[in-house]
Formats: sequence, C-alpha cells, structure tokens
Amino acid sequence: MLPLRDYLPTRSRAVVNYVLIAVNILVFALEASGTIAVSADGTSIPGALVPAELVAHPSANLPRLISYMFLHGGIEHIAGNMLFLWIFGDNVEDALGHGRYLLMYFACGIAAALLQVALGPHSTVPMIGASGAISGVLAAYLLLYPTSPILVVNPIPLLWLFWGLFMSLPAWFVIIEWFALNLWNVLRPSTGQGAGGVAFAAHVGGFVAGLILSRLLRTRARLEYQPWRRLLPERRRR
Repeated sequence: MLPLRDYLPTRSRAVVNYVLIAVNILVFALEASGTIAVSADGTSIPGALVPAELVAHPSANLPRLISYMFLHGGIEHIAGNMLFLWIFGDNVEDALGHGRYLLMYFACGIAAALLQVALGPHSTVPMIGASGAISGVLAAYLLLYPTSPILVVNPIPLLWLFWGLFMSLPAWFVIIEWFALNLWNVLRPSTGQGAGGVAFAAHVGGFVAGLILSRLLRTRARLEYQPWRRLLPERRRR
C-alpha cells in the first residue's frame, strides 16, 4: 500500500527532516556518480554495515551503525524511503522537537541494525538504507496521530470502479498493515534474516524502538486534527 500524503500541518518548520532527506539524496547522488565506489556485485559498499564484521571487530565498525542509514541500493529504494520520511517525519519532529527527533531517528536506526545483526551475526551481506530509522518515525506517527487521514494508492484494481485510483485511510491502518507485513516476514523461517535484499528484522527493530522512544522524548502536545471518518475517494473527500 503506497501512501502519497497526509493532511496535517506543522507548528514549526521541520528543518531536521528536510536536512535528513537532503543528505540521503546527496549521498545517493555520490553513489550514482561513482564518487562512492560500489562494487559491481554490490558486495563491497563503503560505509555499509556488515553483521559479521561488526561482530568480529565492533569498535572499528561502530561508525557504520550511522553511515549505513544514508546509503541506498537504487532509485526505488531511496524514493520509497524518502517518500515515507517526507509524509510522516515532519509531524513527528513537530511533536518531539528538532533535537529529540534527530536523536530518535538515529537511535531507531541503530536499534534496527542491532536486531538484524542479532538474528544473523555471521551474515556477510552489507546492510544499507534508512528504512530502519524511518520505521521508528512511522511508529511515532502511529502513536501521535492514529486516525490522521492518509491518501494512498488504491491497492485493489477492481475497487477502482468504486473508489477510484486514490483513497483515504486512517494512519493506523496504513502503518499497522506495513508493520504486520514486515513482522510476518521476520517470523517466516525462510525470510527471517532477510530475503530479496530486504532486512525485515531491521524494520521491526526500528519500529519497536520508535514506539518506546517517541513516548519518552515527546515535548509538545499533539496537534488538534480532523480525524479520518470513512472510506472515501479523494475527489469526494474534498
């Protein structure tokens, strides 16, 4: 289910969120240009986190617990991550404050990596991507604004006849559906340590960390907002 936007304003400019998005895009541009030299088979990526190397040499690989979050494996990878961060991150930053939001973001990214490493300590597959940290942002948004309307692409073509290509759903449905899919893949023996290049356990680890940290770090009251009421296509909702 692909979210496209929410409808919540912010009380302050989400400077940290904008900077995180900008840095991720800049690093991806460096990767694409060859400035960051990635091997042809993708097994050697400067700054990526390799579980087996972290376990064998923890102190030397500690910086990679941060750097891996800014690396991405392709345009679809970074586009999806930045879309989620753009939609959900600004309102979480608004509630936590700039500094605490940045702290939560990195803490969730680290927690995501550590859970993935714990489940596959001997893996030599490089870990890259901001999705573990962004999972924590989704968890925080879920707690803060569970009934916020989210515009999504209608995932069932047959229903396009009734609701059109776009539809509005509550944030809790969109986020819990995303989390349940990742948890299901972690619990499946064939995919628990990741499959198809996706670190499902990292998503779960970041999400759980976000649930905990967002409660501890929130400094402002939630925005008053118009909650989702019923299943309506975007054109009727207006």
